[in-house]
Amino acid sequence: MDSPITLLPVLCILVVAITTKRSLFAMLCGLCVAALILCGNIMNFPESAFGYLYGSMSNETLQWLILVIALFGMLIMLLERSGAVLEFGRWASKLLKTRRSVMLGTFALGIIVFIDDYLNNLAVGTTMKGISDAQKIPRTQLAYIVNSVAAPVCILLPMSSWAAYFGGLFEENGITVNGTGLGAYIQSIPFMFYGWVAVLVVFLQILGVIPKMGPIRKDWKRVEETGKVFPEGEEPPADESEADDSDKKSGANPIYFLLPLVVMIAVTLLTGTDVLFGVTAGVACAAILFLVMRKLPFKRLLQAAFDGIVSMGFVLVLSVLAFAVQNANIDLGLADYVIKTVEPLMDGALLPAVAFLVCAAYGYVTGSFWDMAVIVAPIVIPLAIAMDVSPILAGAAVFSGAAFGSNTCLYGDGVILCAQACEIKPLSLMFATLPYALISAGISTIAFLIAGFAM
Repeated sequence: MDSPITLLPVLCILVVAITTKRSLFAMLCGLCVAALILCGNIMNFPESAFGYLYGSMSNETLQWLILVIALFGMLIMLLERSGAVLEFGRWASKLLKTRRSVMLGTFALGIIVFIDDYLNNLAVGTTMKGISDAQKIPRTQLAYIVNSVAAPVCILLPMSSWAAYFGGLFEENGITVNGTGLGAYIQSIPFMFYGWVAVLVVFLQILGVIPKMGPIRKDWKRVEETGKVFPEGEEPPADESEADDSDKKSGANPIYFLLPLVVMIAVTLLTGTDVLFGVTAGVACAAILFLVMRKLPFKRLLQAAFDGIVSMGFVLVLSVLAFAVQNANIDLGLADYVIKTVEPLMDGALLPAVAFLVCAAYGYVTGSFWDMAVIVAPIVIPLAIAMDVSPILAGAAVFSGAAFGSNTCLYGDGVILCAQACEIKPLSLMFATLPYALISAGISTIAFLIAGFAM
């Protein structure tokens, strides 16, 4: 569908989300708009809308993601109900005694857990939120650090799931170094400008070199005045688990928290960065450990596992709607329309910068990152070769745009999972991240321009 009308669903989502502050409702409205455009006849609207929901739930990637989310919900709840989170918090508070040290610790942990952005967002957010609360750090500040390190670090290190996937894209498009696409990807890492700049911006923001802006500035002011770390109107209900865990010891042993996470990360690495196997091993380790050490009786352990899945209900529904909207955008031809519109600008030395901006904007409004790269890379890389521009640089621009989208899209999986781990709304995280992400994107655009002319 070669028309600006293809933009209506994503514009609807953004407008409704901002005006109502309800992500699920916004996603549903966007899906309905897309279904109305595509159904051809109003009588076919229900079939069109439900068809995209059915198609979403039959998507193997979503099925995998649902399992990961559900299992992570189980692991988080087991860690909380057993008292492992509290004990780890007491232990860590002896090491991280100031706000800045907690934020730097969060930053460092995000770099260490580089294997996958899902794992990074969920594990780091879960690990640091209690320690962050103890120092009265706004949850939006915490979530910004976690989310803005996750995807950028994944594109900067060649052992991550992102590197494996994008290295395969290089190889599929005939770009190899030493006979492999991963070799080409490693050569592109110095040109992943958004990843480098985004991580640097987070570090400088923590140190205070870059000032607090937007919602984060507002939330810091509220914390100083009231002590409340959650955004206005987002305070969660009191944790019911605290009432029935009177037999928990008030120790400070970090092993009960750290061992399941270490097992999860190790198994993820050993299985070729498959987070599903990793989190399954983490849940199994936690369950066995807590039973053997009598941290949780068997019946309460089962109840905690069930409650963990239920706690992820919002994320699960939002993920289904996000995939449905992404499928509708594909049928609308949104990617083709955007590329056709900007293709005249993809000329010579401007190509890397334009490719980055297009991919960043497309990722932001659609929540499609890896899929976007699959669509755009076969267009941009041959264009780069034809225009005597480095295909390595052009690929780096596409992948950098994907990382920007992952950091900022309201209904992207990175934002959704980080918001869930930090217990704030995805909309709050998006607005907290945008000022800094736009600074990083602006600097990256200039860097791609300079590199485009130089190379």
